[in-house]
Amino acid sequence: MTPAIRKLVTYDEEVLIEGFRAAERPWRMIAVAAVVTNPWAGRFVEDLGPEIRAQGPALGALLTDRMIALAGSGDAIEAYGKAAVVGLDGEVEHASGVLHTLRFGNHYREAVEAKSYLAFTNTRGPANAPVMIPLMDKNDAGRRSHYLTIQFAVPDAPRADEILVALGGATGGRPHHRIGDRYQDLKELGHDLDNPASV
Repeated sequence: MTPAIRKLVTYDEEVLIEGFRAAERPWRMIAVAAVVTNPWAGRFVEDLGPEIRAQGPALGALLTDRMIALAGSGDAIEAYGKAAVVGLDGEVEHASGVLHTLRFGNHYREAVEAKSYLAFTNTRGPANAPVMIPLMDKNDAGRRSHYLTIQFAVPDAPRADEILVALGGATGGRPHHRIGDRYQDLKELGHDLDNPASV
């Protein structure tokens, strides 16, 4: 069973001035989304596995290919994340099922050669609901400059019987980052960062 895709959406934002000051280099955040039919809409299904295994990997591969094309390369993406919004005739479990199948996220993680886990949101909403994709540094979960959120909406999606599935990325962190990283806080609290048991 291949995903029944109604539409594909691309989001591309390039920030040149942030906080009344020019960015040293443009800050770019990008996303791609697929709007697919929810195979479980309007009913309770005990075993979501067959559809998850059939659709998750195909969606992961498709969206990953589009993200890499949009960014220019996997190396260009420094922060990454994923999100799904299920329509009102679905469960949040349905959004989670599509996002968290093993091969959905792994396509993206491997393509950008990431070490960090893939941040995510699973929500339910009507058409034009906000799609919120949390991002974090693909290799360093404590790097606060790359704690970002991509937000956009699709006016006609998700319909009640659909799921909107998205991947997001950024080519850098926030311009003028100045709140420090998680490691500085831990040092101030007296943790020995060379000793994992102290953290």
